[in-house]
Amino acid sequence: MQSTAGSSGSRNDNLSGKRIILGISGGIAAYKAAYIASALTQRGADVHVVLTQHGLMFVGPATFWGITRNPVITGLFDQSADAEIKHVSLSESADLLLIAPATANIIGKLANGIADDMLTTMALVVRCPIVIAPAMNANMYSNPIVVTNIERLRQRGCVIIDPEEGHLACGSEGRGRLADPDKIVRVVEEILLGVTRDYAGLTVVVTAGPTQEPIDPVRFISNRSSGKMGYAIAECAARRGARVILVSGPTDLEVPNGVEIVKVRTAREMFEAVDKVANSADVLICAAAPADFVPAEASSEKIKKGSRLTLELDQAVDILGEVGKRKGRTILVGFAAETSDLERNAEEKLVAKNLDLIVANDVSQGNDVFGSDTNEVTLISRTGDLIRWPRMSKREVAEGILNYVRDHFLEARS
Repeated sequence: MQSTAGSSGSRNDNLSGKRIILGISGGIAAYKAAYIASALTQRGADVHVVLTQHGLMFVGPATFWGITRNPVITGLFDQSADAEIKHVSLSESADLLLIAPATANIIGKLANGIADDMLTTMALVVRCPIVIAPAMNANMYSNPIVVTNIERLRQRGCVIIDPEEGHLACGSEGRGRLADPDKIVRVVEEILLGVTRDYAGLTVVVTAGPTQEPIDPVRFISNRSSGKMGYAIAECAARRGARVILVSGPTDLEVPNGVEIVKVRTAREMFEAVDKVANSADVLICAAAPADFVPAEASSEKIKKGSRLTLELDQAVDILGEVGKRKGRTILVGFAAETSDLERNAEEKLVAKNLDLIVANDVSQGNDVFGSDTNEVTLISRTGDLIRWPRMSKREVAEGILNYVRDHFLEARS
């Protein structure tokens, strides 16, 4: 487990007054729930643990009583000192229900309305946000039935904290390991502290990163794009409730939580991936930097060294232009990286590509944009707005873009 006691060692009362039900189902990752309970308690939350019968096979109630100082519920007919019906009284007063780890079994029950133990019964009673952190064997996680159940829960408003890739308890490698406990705690904090869910029910498609256009099996043409801007937009949109599809060229970045990733390499592959999902998008934000030119003919064998090599280039597919021709009601946002005449060139691109909004950055020498965590941009809208923002973090830029799209396009359309 990557988390350490130091990350929650100093008491932080920002969750004071918040009542959290922590459901623990049966899986080896159940031991990590002790850290989660401790971190939430140290942040001032009133944590009530519900252990399923399968969960009891991995962890005991005494641990969680010692951490939370609240009785641990282990059965549907547990009797509390005040004889209240727990699944009603506690559920109605809860601010959030967190299930970590959530096995394929518990996910299947929740997705189909089965209430045969205290945890699943509470899940049907609560009217608070439900956060689910799956953990299971990689093959189980990719099973179409489990995939469908998770998607059904997501569509019903549950927040899914996707599992990570790595070594699993069964000895195999793959996606299925419980998300880092600190990440789970952070998501809970964001929800309880009022993170806006203004994109709930919307589909946002984001492109990010560079493309690589092969010259031969070992060489390619690319650019300096890191993908950080697109990934920041995808992360912020998902956190604000959107279904996010991220079409990404090659990067070293971690896929944001709750984001569906489509990995591509070339501009042609990026166009085909975007073309498949563009019609389902409410908002399409093209933050990627696909190649403008591609080798006219790629060699099937490594080109040997010589004194000089002439490389013929063709125009790459114009992803933004093609999407703009048939965007319909989709709100289309593009980016313009310019080295001169920033606003004029960006405005021309806005019109030529039939965009609703363009985000322009100056990438001339001395402006550290590529690979940086900050950006300085100008927004130009088809409605005539021209807004210059000071340098800020790419996450702040992402939030600002989403705010502008919401205020000027989504609300007007609704």
